[in-house]
Amino acid sequence: MRWNNLAENPATTGEAALFGTDAVTTRTFDTPEFRGITFHEVRARSILNRVPGASRMPFEWTVNPYRGCTHACVYCFARKTHTYLDLDTGLDFDSQIIVKINAPELLRGQLASSRWQGAHIAMGTNVDCYQRAEGRYRLMPGIIAALRDRANPFSILTKGTLILRDLDLLVQAAEVTDVGISVSVGFTDQELWRTVEPGTPSPERRLDVVRTLTDHGIGCGVLMAPVVPFLGDSPDQLRATVRAIAVSGATSVTPLVLHLRPGAREWFMAWLAEHHPHLVRRYERLYAEGAYAPKWYQRRITRQVHELATEFGIGPSGPGVRRRVPMPAEPEPPGPTQLTLL
Repeated sequence: MRWNNLAENPATTGEAALFGTDAVTTRTFDTPEFRGITFHEVRARSILNRVPGASRMPFEWTVNPYRGCTHACVYCFARKTHTYLDLDTGLDFDSQIIVKINAPELLRGQLASSRWQGAHIAMGTNVDCYQRAEGRYRLMPGIIAALRDRANPFSILTKGTLILRDLDLLVQAAEVTDVGISVSVGFTDQELWRTVEPGTPSPERRLDVVRTLTDHGIGCGVLMAPVVPFLGDSPDQLRATVRAIAVSGATSVTPLVLHLRPGAREWFMAWLAEHHPHLVRRYERLYAEGAYAPKWYQRRITRQVHELATEFGIGPSGPGVRRRVPMPAEPEPPGPTQLTLL
């Protein structure tokens, strides 16, 4: 396993590895929720990641306290990041979890640097910062507290209900800075959820998170992602999902069609061949040009969702935009791209 994170090919001369072999502790826990999962605890050397300049994301910086994700979403675009550590994009991504145990203290120090200008920081855009591991490692309370104490704007994207544990901290942060929360709910179909997102809370529980946050004065948008072609995109399915989002009190709904980047594509297509073999050829044709569905298909889904959002009384990108609804970012690159603050 390349714990040096490809430091032999640094992006800039003089950059150090994110962590070395002497900084790794491997643990397993014999409890039902963590059975079969291995945690690799590392002491990272930097925690602020700059989003590549070519990215279309509305933010420049991210914080990712974990790599790998026990949500085990078969479509997760971040799967390829595990290959940077000589781990595979399938079962390893779901069960070999990298935990940056010093993330809160590291972030607090970097935010205090005179070189840091207080830019917006997005979290949960690579892997979920409120996946099951967070219940044991409790990194997010320290991270949110550090951001609150510096009045640094931030946003969180999650499928995890564990975010409600930190509700008081989020309310405190929202009193001093711009806080944007977005919950990912691509569909409400129970059978689809159980097969493509087996490690996540149910869509209903995620929408309860939206409702609770809204009740406490924290506007929460919904990233309706992914809309899964031929499995979750029928008019009735889209209507049911948007209606449930509206009932939850979401401030906005933003649809995002499934995209299949290398790493995720192979794992998803293997799952598709096992569970829906009749759809394999249709997917090959739909994604023949690359990772993204054709523009005509994306526009059709966006139009349908926006029309339904208007019907049910929520805007496609309403009040939540002011709070920077987080979107999935590009996966962390193989080389060190973190900001080094002296």
